[in-house]
Amino acid sequence: MGDISALKQTLADLLSTEKLAVLSSFGNGQPYASPVAFAAADNLKHIIFATTRSTRKYANLTSESQVALLIDNRSNEEKDFSYAVAATAMGMAEEVRESERKSLLNLYLAKHPHLKEFVTSPSCALLKVSIHKYYVVNRFQNVQELHIH
Repeated sequence: MGDISALKQTLADLLSTEKLAVLSSFGNGQPYASPVAFAAADNLKHIIFATTRSTRKYANLTSESQVALLIDNRSNEEKDFSYAVAATAMGMAEEVRESERKSLLNLYLAKHPHLKEFVTSPSCALLKVSIHKYYVVNRFQNVQELHIH
């Protein structure tokens, strides 16, 4: 993964194959991590996820929009130390605007059709994280940084 195009391809592959991420938000003076089903959009620039408005993560995001998402392909086996890839996406989360809701909802449902009832519920918010940086780790300790413009 020496060059930028290889790094971008590794990220694109990871984001397209993995279904879950761990969202790290911040609220009430402490960090909070929770799993979310996600979809990637706009050539690595955005990550979409959904949550009900009554959750702690939604409350955290309304008071502090900076988040991190961890996406990885580990299998919890020894081979992960040599072959697993993990990416931390850093960005700002906001509820999806009505003007882009339909297209982003369709993108999300293409990856997670089983969540249609959940994500179309009036109590559910569709959120978009605008990514500004990725940290990608492979071979256990090889770390690369990719800035998104």
